[in-house]
Amino acid sequence: MKFVKQQVVKAVLGVALVSAFAFPAASQELKIGVVNLPAVIERAPQTKATMDALQEEFAPRQREFQAKQTEYEELAAKAQKDLAVMGETERRNAERDLRELQRELTRLQNEFQEDLNLRQNEEYGLLQRAILKEVQDYAEAQGFDLIVGDGVLYVTSTVNITDDVLRAVEANYQATSAR
Repeated sequence: MKFVKQQVVKAVLGVALVSAFAFPAASQELKIGVVNLPAVIERAPQTKATMDALQEEFAPRQREFQAKQTEYEELAAKAQKDLAVMGETERRNAERDLRELQRELTRLQNEFQEDLNLRQNEEYGLLQRAILKEVQDYAEAQGFDLIVGDGVLYVTSTVNITDDVLRAVEANYQATSAR
């Protein structure tokens, strides 16, 4: 009997202890928000600025590739036009030159695309980290307890703060650009 009383007392104390901690937490309202991070990144002014910078960085190589492509097309047109009057040796040399130029074009295009993809991925990673930091700063400043991102299947407009975060990102960008 004494053992049963001890167990009942322990159970009552346990419930009281859990209640003491649970009720203040339950009475405190959580502030939760949802952010569509890919949409923020896509629409952020930093993204446009980064893509413009990459475009400018790779423009000389793009022009070089286009010049080689024009050279190839002109050489191919000339060879096609002169094919009937060329001797056997000239024809073989022209075909060899065309193949070499085609290989060089393919190599240039592959290198260009690989380098561009690498730089885009680097810059996209930097953008993601910067915007994620801005989301965290916004959430902290606005008193959010929880911000949810990827994996959300449905969200009401009352907790979707994507547009608010985007406005904050744009304002921070303009403030840092003005300096």
